[in-house]
Amino acid sequence: MKSERLLSIMLLLQIHGQLPAGDLAERLEVSVRTVMRDVEALSAAGVPVYTVRGPHGGIALLPGYRTNVTGLTTDEARALFVLLSDHAHAELGLGQALGSALRKLMAALPAPHRPDADLASRRILIDPVRWRAGPARAATGPTTDLAVLQQAIFTDRRLRLRYRHGRDNRVRSYTLDPYGLVNKAGVWYLVADHRGEPALFRTDRSLSAALLDEPVQRRAGLELADVWESLRRHIDDIPAPLLVTVSVRRETLGRFLRIHEADLAGPPPADLSLGTGGQSERVTVELRFRSLGAAETLLAFGTDAEVLAPAELRQALARKAAEAAARYTDDSRRATDAT
Repeated sequence: MKSERLLSIMLLLQIHGQLPAGDLAERLEVSVRTVMRDVEALSAAGVPVYTVRGPHGGIALLPGYRTNVTGLTTDEARALFVLLSDHAHAELGLGQALGSALRKLMAALPAPHRPDADLASRRILIDPVRWRAGPARAATGPTTDLAVLQQAIFTDRRLRLRYRHGRDNRVRSYTLDPYGLVNKAGVWYLVADHRGEPALFRTDRSLSAALLDEPVQRRAGLELADVWESLRRHIDDIPAPLLVTVSVRRETLGRFLRIHEADLAGPPPADLSLGTGGQSERVTVELRFRSLGAAETLLAFGTDAEVLAPAELRQALARKAAEAAARYTDDSRRATDAT
């Protein structure tokens, strides 16, 4: 819409001072002629915008001129306040700067949009750091429409959720008091209380969700960020006592590290190039796992990744490999199973 484009031109010129008409046209995905017409419209409306001729010319805004953040839709105001988690900003040394910036931005928002923006900042969280305890896992795409979950968290209503658990594949139903939604390294989670206890639900494992005509019953004094931090620590801070030494074929090392980066017990190998000359064909990598069962995923690499220690893990993998080999070589069992 033209009004949104005019506001975008003013904000871009406030930030950059002066921009070539071609740059503005490219940023706004319109023609240069459209940009010039918009500049004329801004000037006619009293905005001190002008053109500068010459090879270093462009469109400029009178120095010192500022405009309030107006023309925002409700969704745009909410989007501004869907933020990275606090600890991500703290790690960058930007915690105090973030708070200051939000206060200034909130003050600049038109009054009707402030409640929605504030609510979004307390109900939706983005945490870009993947789980320490395992490799990154892509979401399979939510089976429940996120809009239903958003409606529950923005209207403070209870939620009925049918959910398939990853640990045993069983489907259970829950009545939940939601705090909000968290995007953890690309995967959406619903954070909610179940019978007064905090719980975490991957949205791509939910089968259905329905709003209830009951107000939410959250624990007093707690916000999404508080409950999320508690749940995150419960998962991430469990010690991984099992130290595993693995010999990895150099040709497979890149893929191996992408999958097991979060399990590394130290820095990754410095040289990831393929073996040439005197280089060894295999590289030794140290990993940490929570248990023998968690470490058994290494068997997926076959002979490309050989566990050197501990001995009990080697024995467990040998048993599983033998069972798999027997399964695929026992023709009589295969015939029996087929019938």
